Amino acid sequence: MKNKILLCVCSVFAFITVSAQGQENWAQFRGLNGQGISKAKDTPVRWSTEENIAWKTDIPGEAWSSPIVWNDHIFVTTATEDGKNCHVIAIDRITGKILWNKIVFTQQPSQHRHEMNSYATPTPATDGKTVFAVFSGGGFAALDFEGNIRWTNNELDFYSHHGMGTSPILYGDLLLLAVNHSNREEPKSLGFQELWDKSYLLALDKNTGKERWRGTRGMTRIAHSTPAVMQVNGKDQIISSAGDVIQGFNPADGKLIWTVTSVGEPCVPSIVIGDGLIYASHTNRAPIMAVRPDGQGDCTTTHIAWKQEGYTPMMSSFLYVKPYLYTCPDNRVCCLDASTGEFLWQIRLRGGQLNPSPLYADGKIYVLSERGTTTVLKPSADPKEPAEILATNELNALTRASIAVAGKQLIIRTANHLWCIGK
Repeated sequence: MKNKILLCVCSVFAFITVSAQGQENWAQFRGLNGQGISKAKDTPVRWSTEENIAWKTDIPGEAWSSPIVWNDHIFVTTATEDGKNCHVIAIDRITGKILWNKIVFTQQPSQHRHEMNSYATPTPATDGKTVFAVFSGGGFAALDFEGNIRWTNNELDFYSHHGMGTSPILYGDLLLLAVNHSNREEPKSLGFQELWDKSYLLALDKNTGKERWRGTRGMTRIAHSTPAVMQVNGKDQIISSAGDVIQGFNPADGKLIWTVTSVGEPCVPSIVIGDGLIYASHTNRAPIMAVRPDGQGDCTTTHIAWKQEGYTPMMSSFLYVKPYLYTCPDNRVCCLDASTGEFLWQIRLRGGQLNPSPLYADGKIYVLSERGTTTVLKPSADPKEPAEILATNELNALTRASIAVAGKQLIIRTANHLWCIGK
């Protein structure tokens, strides 16, 4: 069965992997299909605030969306005026100069927002012609690479006790967003502390911004996990987790194909896919789960390959590098056997909580902490032997965004700046 269950990197996502110039593009949250893996070579190992910095650019406002890259364009979003004004910003990858800074619309900031969240946390996505952005109130915007607004959609009135944290993805001509919200009116515990049936997967037409379908989830709670795409028995599925569930949807019409239950909210880590399995978790008090995606209906009792407790991250997503699954709970990097869930090793790092998601590039693992400390690890050939620490690099600034790759350089967003690491 495993040879029939493949990560969809050949057809649907081929267009976002390599540009016409031959450069790998980082076109959405965590790159190709949200997996946090880059094909780049000779990525930097050592840097500081003064060493090995190509450029550093001031970014206005407050936001924790991660940067994305297409050729010589870098895009970020931000929110100013206490979250009211929603911006999309384009930066020249070579010079760090801001090419344009466009306010796409204003929103009414929610009274409820987790202290670690922002009003512009969703990472934008691009197909190489248009950049698509989502903001905390549920507003969408599409702009061309010159900064002209193609369309906006403010029909989604989003409310969540923690704010919005999930990012949009592209699939063909669809723009997809997991809408895992909670009740705006009383009782506000619905969708937050109590299960409800109002969450769904939303698909918009990327060319017009009009709604195409909603894939209803059933009974769930709030979550911030970004979906991914997987090919199962020759057909694509949208894989999406929410509070208490991991699910597969039909991209043609949003129909729910299967669901697996795992109690816990909020579900923050985004899923990763490898060797025919889906790796997911919910609250850090819940176990990590490996799920097979070839079921129908409720597959909770039949399609969980393994569970493992004690290594579940609160916020950072997983990293699958065959045959290992890496997780970053607290200030630890943990390594599990991806096929069995067996614990292999862990390392404690300095620099605070490892809440941004890890990156794998050029045979190295990059782990970024909230304090702006990036630890560069080299996995050992011995599966029981912990990875070697190659370098510990300090930017001495708060960050909750994940690293992006631009050629042989790394792009890191801190609270007030965008940094280009490398020559």
